[in-house]
Amino acid sequence: MVQDSKEKLSFFLSSLKDVYTFFFFMGKKSKKMKIFFLISILPVVIALIIKINQFFSDRTPIQGIYIFNNMTVVMYLQFLILLLALFYGTSVCSEEVEGKTLTYLTTRPVAKSAMLIGKYAAYTSLIIILTTIGVTLSFFILNLNDLLNFSLYKILLRDVVVLSLGLICYTSFFTFIGTIMKKSILFGLIFSFGWENVIQYFPGSTQRFAIAHYLKSLLPAPKTGRFSFLMFRLEPSPPLLAVFMLLLITGVFLGLACVLFSWKEYIFED
Repeated sequence: MVQDSKEKLSFFLSSLKDVYTFFFFMGKKSKKMKIFFLISILPVVIALIIKINQFFSDRTPIQGIYIFNNMTVVMYLQFLILLLALFYGTSVCSEEVEGKTLTYLTTRPVAKSAMLIGKYAAYTSLIIILTTIGVTLSFFILNLNDLLNFSLYKILLRDVVVLSLGLICYTSFFTFIGTIMKKSILFGLIFSFGWENVIQYFPGSTQRFAIAHYLKSLLPAPKTGRFSFLMFRLEPSPPLLAVFMLLLITGVFLGLACVLFSWKEYIFED
């Protein structure tokens, strides 16, 4: 009995690894990856423009780390990671259904749950790499004069970790949405740029129904009023609770996605 369980677990992990490797390298070469790579470096272009403008301006330049902190919140936390997680998360299931390749994949000697988790992990890894590249380049450009100030690298590491947690959590949620809805992109856009960007400004416990709340709880609030609207009414959760909730949300929605994907019969349209 124990031996059978070990063999099943070993086969599951082996299948998971194979699926992850296949979709990681296939996704890396896809046209979608190239498009989202260009989108993900938009903050880098903006950072470069800001730095060039500061170089030729006579005004006292704003600290690079100040601009970087607020760029992270605006460009990445409230836009880019939502966009990346939405299109990659929903495609974990939908692109197989729309491409009519699901039948081929599910007839292979691989558990459906292993296929879904492996593909989710591969796509999540890819978008974490995209985001990390953009954030790191923006950091170096904006802090070009302070690169020897090693205390700043703690801020870079913190932001990369928070954004990665956001991608892991959001992609899990959108993977679940992609398994139950045909028009998952439309719902995802409403959720991302409606719900997530509105409810977090509500007072009290209501804002805790947004994933963004737990991500922002891991970041310091702006010290001045210029960007205070980004954290308006934020009543942050304790950091450990915020991390726990992000991991819990990830586990719950990924688990539900696996159950639905394993049991649901998908109908292919002509």
